Amino acid sequence: MIYLYVEQIFVYISFLILFLVTLLNLINFFFEIDKINHFSNNGMKFAFLCTTGFLTTRFFQTQHLPLGNLYESLMFLSWGFSFLYLISNVKNKKRLSAPVLATSALLVHAFAVLSLPHKMRESMSLVPALQSQWLMMHVSTTLISYATLLFGSLLAIVLLSIFHGEIKRYCVGNLTNNFEFRHKNYPLISKNFPKQIITESFSYSLFLNSRKCQLIHLLDKWTYQAISLGFSFLTIGIISGAVWANEAWGSYWSWEPKETWALITWLIYAIYLHIRINKKWMGKGSAMAASMGFFLVWICFLGVNLLGVGLHNYGWLI
Repeated sequence: MIYLYVEQIFVYISFLILFLVTLLNLINFFFEIDKINHFSNNGMKFAFLCTTGFLTTRFFQTQHLPLGNLYESLMFLSWGFSFLYLISNVKNKKRLSAPVLATSALLVHAFAVLSLPHKMRESMSLVPALQSQWLMMHVSTTLISYATLLFGSLLAIVLLSIFHGEIKRYCVGNLTNNFEFRHKNYPLISKNFPKQIITESFSYSLFLNSRKCQLIHLLDKWTYQAISLGFSFLTIGIISGAVWANEAWGSYWSWEPKETWALITWLIYAIYLHIRINKKWMGKGSAMAASMGFFLVWICFLGVNLLGVGLHNYGWLI
Protein backbone atom coordinates (compact mmCIF):
# COMPACT_ATOMS: atom_id res chain seq x y z
CA MET A 1 0.00 0.00 0.00
CA ILE A 2 2.88 2.34 0.79
CA TYR A 3 4.16 1.90 -2.79
CA LEU A 4 0.88 3.26 -4.12
CA TYR A 5 1.10 6.44 -2.04
CA VAL A 6 4.73 7.01 -2.99
CA GLU A 7 3.89 6.52 -6.68
CA GLN A 8 1.04 9.02 -6.53
CA ILE A 9 3.24 11.61 -4.84
CA PHE A 10 5.91 11.25 -7.53
CA VAL A 11 3.38 11.28 -10.40
CA TYR A 12 1.34 14.32 -9.34
CA ILE A 13 4.32 16.40 -8.26
CA SER A 14 6.05 15.75 -11.59
CA PHE A 15 2.81 16.61 -13.44
CA LEU A 16 2.49 19.98 -11.68
CA ILE A 17 6.16 20.80 -12.27
CA LEU A 18 5.92 19.86 -15.96
CA PHE A 19 2.94 22.19 -16.28
CA LEU A 20 4.91 25.07 -14.74
CA VAL A 21 8.01 24.31 -16.83
CA THR A 22 5.95 24.26 -20.03
CA LEU A 23 4.31 27.56 -19.12
CA LEU A 24 7.68 29.16 -18.34
CA ASN A 25 9.19 27.93 -21.60
CA LEU A 26 6.30 29.32 -23.63
CA ILE A 27 6.68 32.70 -21.90
CA ASN A 28 10.43 32.65 -22.40
CA PHE A 29 9.98 31.77 -26.08
CA PHE A 30 8.51 35.24 -26.64
CA PHE A 31 10.33 37.37 -24.04
CA GLU A 32 13.72 35.60 -23.50
CA ILE A 33 14.21 36.19 -19.76
CA ASP A 34 17.34 34.65 -18.25
CA LYS A 35 15.78 33.96 -14.85
CA ILE A 36 13.01 31.95 -16.51
CA ASN A 37 15.68 29.79 -18.17
CA HIS A 38 17.18 29.06 -14.77
CA PHE A 39 13.85 28.20 -13.12
CA SER A 40 12.61 26.06 -16.01
CA ASN A 41 15.85 24.10 -16.18
CA ASN A 42 15.84 23.35 -12.44
CA GLY A 43 12.15 22.54 -12.60
CA MET A 44 12.67 20.00 -15.36
CA LYS A 45 15.48 18.39 -13.39
CA PHE A 46 13.13 17.96 -10.43
CA ALA A 47 10.32 16.61 -12.66
CA PHE A 48 12.78 14.17 -14.22
CA LEU A 49 13.82 12.94 -10.77
CA CYS A 50 10.18 12.52 -9.72
CA THR A 51 9.36 10.51 -12.84
CA THR A 52 12.48 8.43 -12.25
CA GLY A 53 11.28 7.91 -8.68
CA PHE A 54 7.93 6.64 -9.95
CA LEU A 55 9.58 4.17 -12.35
CA THR A 56 11.94 2.98 -9.62
CA THR A 57 9.10 2.52 -7.14
CA ARG A 58 7.04 0.60 -9.69
CA PHE A 59 10.08 -1.59 -10.42
CA PHE A 60 10.48 -2.57 -6.75
CA GLN A 61 6.76 -3.17 -6.48
CA THR A 62 6.43 -5.43 -9.55
CA GLN A 63 9.98 -6.84 -9.69
CA HIS A 64 10.21 -6.19 -13.42
CA LEU A 65 10.92 -3.29 -15.75
CA PRO A 66 7.85 -0.97 -15.56
CA LEU A 67 6.85 -1.32 -19.21
CA GLY A 68 4.09 -3.89 -18.92
CA ASN A 69 1.03 -1.74 -19.71
CA LEU A 70 -0.03 1.50 -21.38
CA TYR A 71 0.28 3.60 -18.22
CA GLU A 72 3.84 2.54 -17.51
CA SER A 73 4.85 2.96 -21.17
CA LEU A 74 3.43 6.49 -21.30
CA MET A 75 5.26 7.44 -18.11
CA PHE A 76 8.48 6.05 -19.57
CA LEU A 77 7.86 8.08 -22.76
CA SER A 78 7.34 11.23 -20.68
CA TRP A 79 10.57 10.40 -18.83
CA GLY A 80 12.31 10.14 -22.22
CA PHE A 81 11.10 13.60 -23.28
CA SER A 82 12.33 15.05 -19.99
CA PHE A 83 15.71 13.40 -20.47
CA LEU A 84 15.99 14.81 -24.01
CA TYR A 85 15.10 18.25 -22.62
CA LEU A 86 18.01 18.14 -20.18
CA ILE A 87 20.43 16.92 -22.86
CA SER A 88 19.35 19.56 -25.39
CA ASN A 89 19.67 22.24 -22.73
CA VAL A 90 23.34 21.34 -22.26
CA LYS A 91 24.19 21.09 -25.97
CA ASN A 92 22.06 23.93 -27.39
CA LYS A 93 22.29 27.19 -25.50
CA LYS A 94 19.60 28.85 -27.64
CA ARG A 95 17.02 26.46 -26.13
CA LEU A 96 14.80 26.54 -29.21
CA SER A 97 13.85 22.91 -28.60
CA ALA A 98 12.86 23.44 -24.95
CA PRO A 99 9.19 24.42 -25.55
CA VAL A 100 8.72 21.42 -27.88
CA LEU A 101 10.12 18.89 -25.41
CA ALA A 102 8.48 20.40 -22.33
CA THR A 103 5.06 20.44 -24.02
CA SER A 104 5.52 16.86 -25.26
CA ALA A 105 6.45 15.59 -21.80
CA LEU A 106 3.46 17.39 -20.25
CA LEU A 107 0.89 16.14 -22.78
CA VAL A 108 2.03 12.51 -22.54
CA HIS A 109 2.13 12.75 -18.75
CA ALA A 110 -1.34 14.34 -18.65
CA PHE A 111 -2.81 11.64 -20.88
CA ALA A 112 -1.42 8.93 -18.60
CA VAL A 113 -2.55 10.56 -15.36
CA LEU A 114 -5.86 12.20 -16.31
CA SER A 115 -7.28 10.07 -19.13
CA LEU A 116 -6.55 6.46 -18.25
CA PRO A 117 -8.95 4.72 -15.83
CA HIS A 118 -7.71 3.79 -12.38
CA LYS A 119 -7.58 0.08 -13.24
CA MET A 120 -5.10 0.67 -16.04
CA ARG A 121 -2.81 2.59 -13.71
CA GLU A 122 -2.52 -0.25 -11.24
CA SER A 123 0.56 -2.46 -11.20
CA MET A 124 0.02 -5.96 -12.52
CA SER A 125 1.98 -9.10 -13.24
CA LEU A 126 3.30 -9.59 -16.75
CA VAL A 127 1.40 -11.71 -19.22
CA PRO A 128 3.33 -14.88 -20.22
CA ALA A 129 4.46 -13.42 -23.56
CA LEU A 130 6.21 -10.54 -21.76
CA GLN A 131 8.04 -12.72 -19.23
CA SER A 132 11.32 -12.70 -21.09
CA GLN A 133 14.79 -11.19 -20.84
CA TRP A 134 14.01 -9.45 -24.14
CA LEU A 135 11.54 -7.11 -22.42
CA MET A 136 14.20 -4.59 -21.42
CA MET A 137 16.00 -4.77 -24.77
CA HIS A 138 13.01 -4.55 -27.09
CA VAL A 139 10.49 -2.36 -25.28
CA SER A 140 12.94 0.15 -23.79
CA THR A 141 14.82 0.75 -27.05
CA THR A 142 11.54 1.05 -28.96
CA LEU A 143 10.12 3.64 -26.54
CA ILE A 144 13.39 5.59 -26.56
CA SER A 145 13.22 5.60 -30.36
CA TYR A 146 9.62 6.87 -30.21
CA ALA A 147 10.58 9.78 -27.95
CA THR A 148 13.56 10.75 -30.10
CA LEU A 149 11.73 10.34 -33.42
CA LEU A 150 8.73 12.32 -32.19
CA PHE A 151 11.08 15.09 -31.09
CA GLY A 152 12.76 15.18 -34.49
CA SER A 153 9.41 15.15 -36.32
CA LEU A 154 8.07 18.01 -34.19
CA LEU A 155 11.15 20.05 -35.04
CA ALA A 156 10.48 19.28 -38.71
CA ILE A 157 6.89 20.52 -38.33
CA VAL A 158 8.19 23.74 -36.78
CA LEU A 159 10.68 23.97 -39.65
CA LEU A 160 7.91 23.70 -42.24
CA SER A 161 5.87 26.37 -40.48
CA ILE A 162 8.62 29.00 -40.87
CA PHE A 163 9.64 28.18 -44.43
CA HIS A 164 7.16 30.62 -45.95
CA GLY A 165 7.55 34.38 -45.55
CA GLU A 166 6.41 37.55 -47.20
CA ILE A 167 9.72 37.98 -49.00
CA LYS A 168 10.67 35.00 -51.11
CA ARG A 169 14.28 33.98 -50.53
CA TYR A 170 16.33 30.85 -50.67
CA CYS A 171 18.79 29.93 -47.96
CA VAL A 172 21.74 28.32 -49.66
CA GLY A 173 24.39 26.50 -47.64
CA ASN A 174 25.62 23.24 -46.25
CA LEU A 175 24.29 23.44 -42.69
CA THR A 176 26.99 25.83 -41.61
CA ASN A 177 26.90 29.50 -40.74
CA ASN A 178 28.12 30.40 -44.23
CA PHE A 179 25.16 30.97 -46.53
CA GLU A 180 23.96 33.54 -49.00
CA PHE A 181 20.60 34.89 -50.13
CA ARG A 182 19.16 34.91 -53.60
CA HIS A 183 16.22 37.09 -54.50
CA LYS A 184 13.24 35.82 -56.40
CA ASN A 185 10.46 38.10 -57.57
CA TYR A 186 11.36 40.85 -55.13
CA PRO A 187 8.45 43.35 -55.18
CA LEU A 188 8.97 46.55 -57.13
CA ILE A 189 9.47 49.68 -55.01
CA SER A 190 8.07 53.00 -56.13
CA LYS A 191 10.59 55.54 -57.35
CA ASN A 192 8.93 58.18 -55.16
CA PHE A 193 10.48 56.63 -52.02
CA PRO A 194 13.74 58.23 -50.87
CA LYS A 195 16.81 56.07 -51.42
CA GLN A 196 17.62 56.09 -47.70
CA ILE A 197 14.24 54.62 -46.78
CA ILE A 198 14.55 52.00 -49.50
CA THR A 199 18.04 51.04 -48.29
CA GLU A 200 16.99 50.85 -44.64
CA SER A 201 13.90 48.81 -45.50
CA PHE A 202 15.93 46.41 -47.60
CA SER A 203 18.62 46.05 -44.90
CA TYR A 204 15.99 45.36 -42.24
CA SER A 205 14.31 42.75 -44.45
CA LEU A 206 17.65 41.15 -45.16
CA PHE A 207 18.41 41.04 -41.42
CA LEU A 208 15.09 39.38 -40.62
CA ASN A 209 15.55 36.80 -43.35
CA SER A 210 19.14 36.21 -42.23
CA ARG A 211 17.89 35.28 -38.74
CA LYS A 212 15.14 33.20 -40.26
CA CYS A 213 17.66 31.37 -42.42
CA GLN A 214 19.89 30.65 -39.42
CA LEU A 215 16.89 29.26 -37.54
CA ILE A 216 15.98 27.04 -40.49
CA HIS A 217 19.51 25.64 -40.66
CA LEU A 218 19.60 24.97 -36.90
CA LEU A 219 16.23 23.21 -36.92
CA ASP A 220 17.23 21.17 -39.96
CA LYS A 221 20.45 20.12 -38.23
CA TRP A 222 18.74 19.17 -34.96
CA THR A 223 15.99 17.30 -36.80
CA TYR A 224 18.60 15.24 -38.63
CA GLN A 225 20.52 14.48 -35.43
CA ALA A 226 17.40 13.48 -33.47
CA ILE A 227 15.97 11.28 -36.22
CA SER A 228 19.33 9.63 -36.89
CA LEU A 229 19.55 8.64 -33.22
CA GLY A 230 15.91 7.55 -33.04
CA PHE A 231 16.21 5.56 -36.27
CA SER A 232 19.14 3.62 -34.80
CA PHE A 233 17.14 2.76 -31.67
CA LEU A 234 14.10 1.81 -33.78
CA THR A 235 16.25 -0.52 -35.87
CA ILE A 236 17.56 -2.21 -32.72
CA GLY A 237 14.01 -2.45 -31.37
CA ILE A 238 12.68 -4.10 -34.53
CA ILE A 239 15.54 -6.61 -34.71
CA SER A 240 15.28 -7.53 -31.00
CA GLY A 241 11.51 -7.78 -31.38
CA ALA A 242 11.90 -10.22 -34.26
CA VAL A 243 14.20 -12.42 -32.18
CA TRP A 244 11.77 -12.25 -29.24
CA ALA A 245 8.82 -13.08 -31.53
CA ASN A 246 10.63 -16.19 -32.75
CA GLU A 247 11.09 -17.35 -29.15
CA ALA A 248 7.52 -16.55 -28.08
CA TRP A 249 5.48 -17.32 -31.22
CA GLY A 250 7.79 -19.43 -33.37
CA SER A 251 8.20 -16.90 -36.18
CA TYR A 252 10.50 -13.92 -36.71
CA TRP A 253 7.88 -11.98 -38.66
CA SER A 254 4.16 -12.59 -38.98
CA TRP A 255 2.96 -9.33 -40.62
CA GLU A 256 0.55 -8.60 -37.81
CA PRO A 257 -0.57 -4.91 -37.51
CA LYS A 258 2.06 -3.77 -35.00
CA GLU A 259 4.92 -5.25 -37.00
CA THR A 260 3.57 -3.89 -40.27
CA TRP A 261 3.20 -0.34 -38.97
CA ALA A 262 6.62 -0.50 -37.32
CA LEU A 263 8.10 -1.42 -40.70
CA ILE A 264 6.19 1.41 -42.43
CA THR A 265 7.48 3.87 -39.82
CA TRP A 266 11.03 2.58 -40.27
CA LEU A 267 10.77 2.96 -44.07
CA ILE A 268 9.47 6.55 -43.84
CA TYR A 269 12.36 7.61 -41.63
CA ALA A 270 14.80 5.72 -43.88
CA ILE A 271 13.42 7.75 -46.80
CA TYR A 272 13.90 10.93 -44.76
CA LEU A 273 17.55 10.11 -44.05
CA HIS A 274 18.15 9.31 -47.72
CA ILE A 275 16.56 12.59 -48.81
CA ARG A 276 18.39 14.55 -46.12
CA ILE A 277 21.79 13.16 -47.12
CA ASN A 278 21.12 14.18 -50.71
CA LYS A 279 21.76 17.95 -50.49
CA LYS A 280 19.53 18.69 -53.48
CA TRP A 281 16.50 17.77 -51.33
CA MET A 282 17.61 19.37 -48.07
CA GLY A 283 15.14 21.62 -46.31
CA LYS A 284 11.46 21.49 -47.18
CA GLY A 285 11.47 18.10 -48.92
CA SER A 286 13.15 16.25 -46.08
CA ALA A 287 11.11 18.11 -43.45
CA MET A 288 7.88 16.93 -45.08
CA ALA A 289 9.05 13.31 -44.90
CA ALA A 290 10.03 13.74 -41.24
CA SER A 291 6.65 15.32 -40.45
CA MET A 292 4.85 12.25 -41.81
CA GLY A 293 6.76 10.16 -39.31
CA PHE A 294 5.13 12.00 -36.41
CA PHE A 295 1.71 10.54 -37.23
CA LEU A 296 3.09 7.10 -38.06
CA VAL A 297 4.82 6.80 -34.68
CA TRP A 298 1.56 7.51 -32.85
CA ILE A 299 -0.31 5.01 -35.05
CA CYS A 300 2.36 2.41 -34.31
CA PHE A 301 2.50 3.21 -30.58
CA LEU A 302 -1.19 3.71 -29.75
CA GLY A 303 -3.44 3.34 -32.78
CA VAL A 304 -2.77 -0.34 -33.48
CA ASN A 305 -3.15 -1.29 -29.82
CA LEU A 306 -6.37 0.68 -29.36
CA LEU A 307 -7.94 -1.36 -32.18
CA GLY A 308 -7.40 -4.50 -30.12
CA VAL A 309 -6.16 -6.57 -33.06
CA GLY A 310 -3.02 -8.61 -33.55
CA LEU A 311 -0.61 -10.09 -31.05
CA HIS A 312 0.35 -6.78 -29.38
CA ASN A 313 -2.98 -5.85 -27.81
CA TYR A 314 -2.26 -7.22 -24.35
CA GLY A 315 -1.75 -4.80 -21.49
CA TRP A 316 -3.40 -1.89 -23.30
CA LEU A 317 -6.89 -0.40 -23.56
CA ILE A 318 -8.45 -3.53 -25.03
